[in-house]
Amino acid sequence: MALEVGDKVPEFVAKKDTGEEFNSYEIIKNKPLVIFFYPKNFTPGCTKEACAFRDSYEDFKTLGAEVIGISSDSVASHTRFKNRYKLPYTFLSDPEGELRKLFGVKSELLGLLPGRETYVIDRDGIVRLKFNSMNASRHLNKALSKVKELAKV
Repeated sequence: MALEVGDKVPEFVAKKDTGEEFNSYEIIKNKPLVIFFYPKNFTPGCTKEACAFRDSYEDFKTLGAEVIGISSDSVASHTRFKNRYKLPYTFLSDPEGELRKLFGVKSELLGLLPGRETYVIDRDGIVRLKFNSMNASRHLNKALSKVKELAKV
């Protein structure tokens, strides 16, 4: 069952790129959250998307939001990815695809490639944006527009 706009995000726990445990409600109760699911570290489209979020990270912070990237890559891979591209936000490791299942992120290319989806979640834990596109360059603008809209409310 996929999460849709208007749904409340269930609480979840995952490993951060630092190896520490991440609990979703420790952030959601305090600020809007942008979560982008992407297929794989170090691939051209995923690197482009991650760097786009990096380049606009201060805009999200100014609007009071936090950004999190999620893929099936290991904690060690996330650490290397963050260091190489100077990515300032948190990455979560989802090696078994549990978070993908929880959110209902669809696979692409006949199920061979993990999907690329971005969610914006408000302080009440409600999904306010769900955007699915394999075009990595479209996710940042969709997320930033929605966060700006939420900041005005």
